[in-house]
Amino acid sequence: MIVLALNAGSSSLKYGMYRVDGDRCDALLAEQTDAPGDDAMEAVLATLRERAMPPPEAIGHRLVHGGPNVREHARIDDALMERLEEARAFAPLHVPPALAMVKRAREAFRGVPQVACFDTAFHASLPIVAKTLPLPAELREGGIERYGFHGLSYESIVRQLGDALPSRTVIAHLGNGASLCAVLDGKSVDTTMGLTPTGGLVMGTRPGDLDPGVLLYLMREKGYDAVKLETLVDRESGLKGLSGGTSDMRKLHAMGNEASRLAQNVFVHVARKQVAGMVASLGGLDLLVFTGGIGENDAVTRDAILAGLQWIGDVDSRVVPTEEDEQIARHAFRLAS
Repeated sequence: MIVLALNAGSSSLKYGMYRVDGDRCDALLAEQTDAPGDDAMEAVLATLRERAMPPPEAIGHRLVHGGPNVREHARIDDALMERLEEARAFAPLHVPPALAMVKRAREAFRGVPQVACFDTAFHASLPIVAKTLPLPAELREGGIERYGFHGLSYESIVRQLGDALPSRTVIAHLGNGASLCAVLDGKSVDTTMGLTPTGGLVMGTRPGDLDPGVLLYLMREKGYDAVKLETLVDRESGLKGLSGGTSDMRKLHAMGNEASRLAQNVFVHVARKQVAGMVASLGGLDLLVFTGGIGENDAVTRDAILAGLQWIGDVDSRVVPTEEDEQIARHAFRLAS
């Protein structure tokens, strides 16, 4: 089956064409566009024509959040689209552009089966003690809990390691978005992101875990409203906020000033602490996997994180490239078949 995988982010679209046959998945095309909205789909269609790609027989979409009622990868129909509209509030940076891409793809490829692949699905196995947030029951009953994200990335690592995956593994997906997952015998049992993709580790423009009193202070004393707070925690914090302007770890390494060093050191410090938390959830550590843009390509940051974990003992670590788009294609093949 020829599958088109669409991976819509908050400001860009990664896409690829794959030939999938059972466990085999061969890439025919891998591209990215920063064009907004409908222009992104036009860019995809233009590339497919220019490269003389065969027409897709199925299309897979990455959706960061399915909300409280959608926890499994699924074929897209009108009923599912209605339920996904409810998920906008849970990930306002990611879900709206992804839904717009789904709608555009359904118009451009009428009759072609389309599949929604959720980053939250891998974490459906979280035990109740890990997914429960310490809030009153009436709020928790409304869907406020730890969902976890980067699930397609974690799925791809578990699949690639196969029989070589040990019992207790921590996977560190480090990039502009960053999180950790504690994997016990192939299942997610803890993770750093919570209700939204904003919590946990320090990220490119997101702060990770933050004392909620900071937000109350900004509302009470500085006049912040919901829109201004959302801009702060989604677009102006993390490495960008710490450094005074850049969220790119490569640029931070090159700058060498006090602000850039602080940004790098805080990133590493928080990552070490959070890895230790995942180890505690697993009751030990057999393997630490690095993946994502920073995790795969930034040896300086990897080594700095590992240097602060020597108290654990000799940490077995390795780099495994994430294959999110291939994972999307595999799910699309399975569900469209």
